[in-house]
Amino acid sequence: MLSVEKFRVGEREVWIGVVFSGRVQGIAFAFDRRTLMERIRSLAEHLRKRGVSVSLDVQPSDYPEKVFKVMIGELDNADFLPELSFEGVTPFEKKVYEWLTKNVKRGSVITYGALAKALNTSPRAIGGAMKRNPYPIVVSCHRVVAHDGIGYYSSGIDEKKFLLEIEGVKEWTS
Repeated sequence: MLSVEKFRVGEREVWIGVVFSGRVQGIAFAFDRRTLMERIRSLAEHLRKRGVSVSLDVQPSDYPEKVFKVMIGELDNADFLPELSFEGVTPFEKKVYEWLTKNVKRGSVITYGALAKALNTSPRAIGGAMKRNPYPIVVSCHRVVAHDGIGYYSSGIDEKKFLLEIEGVKEWTS
């Protein structure tokens, strides 16, 4: 199922879409509805390629509001982890996502290299896991930065900067 809602953060509209079946299968967000729907279709395709049965039939739920509360800091990322299905996620990716969510808190960042060292892997492997993250905002891949700059973000650099700015991380957004 799919649940979509629009929220306001300061002057910005933020659209959040959550794909779910019992638990959250994936999350997408964007600054406009058209882009959100493109990201949801891409997310659904990614999940289906990994063997996850996905329905995009619209059904209201409280998931978008909960994701929004994570975004604005009213709900801790780690408190939302039990809501995630982790369907279609490899054991390595799950390990990365859980470690990141539990250890890199709102208002802080970690480099790809430091995260790789903490998990005894390579920065390239971390980058791949971040790129495939089906749970942006909740699994805070926006908090993973390059040693020499903001790094990449699959939803776009403007979105990464936005998330870091609302978390109060200024040094990586200017």
